[in-house]
Amino acid sequence: MTASGHRITVEPAGEPVRVVRDGQVVAESDRALALRETGCRIRLYVPPEDVRVELLTPSDTRTYCPFKGTASYWSLPGRPDAVWAYPDAKPEVAAIEGHFCFYDEDERAGR
Repeated sequence: MTASGHRITVEPAGEPVRVVRDGQVVAESDRALALRETGCRIRLYVPPEDVRVELLTPSDTRTYCPFKGTASYWSLPGRPDAVWAYPDAKPEVAAIEGHFCFYDEDERAGR
């Protein structure tokens, strides 16, 4: 997708993704998607089936991106709004719809 020089691509991450918080595996997937966006670091989106959603607490936080849509957030113990997803992603990035993305990329293994 391109708009005014802004570009977003979504493709398979190509490597396993493992998200660990406080010694506990929160997500583990070999089906993650890599979203590349102009001016931003690569973000990995993990399918909900590969996330331990019982560890997530829904947040009231919402943000809007004109390219991706409205994001909903979840918290982990001691880490508010540490996870987000686009439950109704824009058509151009529909592949990430409902997938979870995690802050603290340095805690990801397999990249």
